[in-house]
Amino acid sequence: MRRLLRNSGTEPITRYLIRISVDRYPDEPERSNAHYREHPLTWDELSLTATCRGEAMRWQAKHDRDAFKEVWLRFENGEGRFPLYPGESVWIEYTYSVGAEKWGRWFQRAVRLPTERLAVELAFPAQLDPAVWGTETSMTAEAAPLRTAPVQREENGMRVFSWSTTTPALHARYRLEWRFRARPERETDQGEFR
Repeated sequence: MRRLLRNSGTEPITRYLIRISVDRYPDEPERSNAHYREHPLTWDELSLTATCRGEAMRWQAKHDRDAFKEVWLRFENGEGRFPLYPGESVWIEYTYSVGAEKWGRWFQRAVRLPTERLAVELAFPAQLDPAVWGTETSMTAEAAPLRTAPVQREENGMRVFSWSTTTPALHARYRLEWRFRARPERETDQGEFR
């Protein structure tokens, strides 16, 4: 994840909240809850790292649930502090890893802060023949198709899907979903294919 943060306030910013939420079976909440009680998402498997201006950032857990983590990325490390001062902007980057058995076939971004541009890029092996579509949900409307379709391109054996929007509404949620037409999905609980 890459985010360009701007401090338009009057106080230095010393931390930034991120959320990692997984849902293997988004249309079956009871099944998802049971799955994560048995196979919780762990900090070790996430391997979370973050950087700002080439500096490693410390992180601090805020919420730790079976399928949900909230984390403060701190503008500091063992070498010092580097707050984001009023009027400044900076790119932060953070990475984490979640396996398909816990993630599911979707990626969602919720707009919680004023945002000028939101861009998402998904890359899958082309031999899986991926298909990608998306929806937008707001505080006042159910999920509707994205106003513009994801654009796809082939690159080094990968099929890359890109989508972006400018000035998204606060509290809007943008969700991209996918399936692999060349491979049926394995049902992890029953051992069946669908």
